Amino acid sequence: MDLALLRTFVTVHRAGSFTRAAALLGLSQPAVTSQIRTLERQLGRPLFLRQARGVTPTSIGDELAHKAAPHLDALVEITETGIDEESPVRTLHLAGPPEFTAERALPALTALTHDDGQGFALRASFGNAEEVLEGLSAGHHDLAITTARPRGALLTATALCDEEHVLLASPQWAARIGPGTLRRNGAAALEDLPLVEAHESLPFVARYWAAVFDSRPAASGTVIVPDLRAVLACTIAGAGFSVLPRYLCAPALERGEVVALLDPAVPPLRTYFLVVRTGTLAMPHIARAHEWLLRTAVDWC
Repeated sequence: MDLALLRTFVTVHRAGSFTRAAALLGLSQPAVTSQIRTLERQLGRPLFLRQARGVTPTSIGDELAHKAAPHLDALVEITETGIDEESPVRTLHLAGPPEFTAERALPALTALTHDDGQGFALRASFGNAEEVLEGLSAGHHDLAITTARPRGALLTATALCDEEHVLLASPQWAARIGPGTLRRNGAAALEDLPLVEAHESLPFVARYWAAVFDSRPAASGTVIVPDLRAVLACTIAGAGFSVLPRYLCAPALERGEVVALLDPAVPPLRTYFLVVRTGTLAMPHIARAHEWLLRTAVDWC
C-alpha cells in the first residue's frame, strides 16, 4: 500500500474535510479526492461518508486510521529529526490555553529543555480547546492541554489536574457588598454590580452561577478582555467582580489586592486534560514531557 495514500487518508481523517486536508498537505482538493478514491478502490471499502460540510469516517475508516496514524507519525518524526545520534535534541510542540500554559505548563517543561543528553527544544502556541485539538489532530502540535476531552480513538486524553474557581472583587467592592450578604441573598446581591469577564458569553461566571447558585447570571459584562491575567488586573483595579482560577489569583488574594466573596462548601472545578495523538507516546521526547507534566501537576491541585 502506498504510504503517500495513507498519509493523505490520515490527514483527511484528522481534518474532517478534503478541503482542509488539501491545505495541510499542500495539494489541490481534486488530488486529495483522487488519492482517497484510489485507496478506497484498493481496499474495496468506503473510508468516508461525504456530507454537505466535510466528511465522516466509516467504521473501516476509523479502524484504519487508528492502526495507521501512530506509525505514520513515527515515520514523520524520523524524517523531520534525522537519525544523527550526535544531535539528540528534538523539538516538542506544545499547545494550550494561554494563561494555564504560561503559568503552569511552560515553567514546568523548561526544566527539561536544558537536561543534558535528554533535553528537547520547546515551541508553544496558544488557542482555545477547539483550535488546540484541531491543530493536534492535524499534526501541528505534539502535546496539547485543553479543558475539553476529545472524542474518538485518534486522540488520547489523560486528566492532568483540576482548577478551582473563585468569586472575587477588590477590597472596596467587597466592603460595599458587606459580609454575609451573598450567603443571605445569593446571586441577587451582585446583580447591579459591574462584572469583568474573558468573553461576552460569561463562561466563568455562568459556570460558577450554575454550580453555586443554581441559576444563570443576570448581569452582563462591564469589562470584557480575552485574557484571564488582564481580567485579574482589572478586578484588582476595581473594575468589578470576576470569577477566576485559584492558581491565577492566589498571589493577589494573599497580598489582599482582591477578596474572595464566597467560600462555598463545594467550589466549582474545571478539569484540564493532557492530550496526544494515539501512539505518539512511543516517541521519547513526547513521553518524557507527558510524564513530567503529570508528575508536576500533582502539586497544582
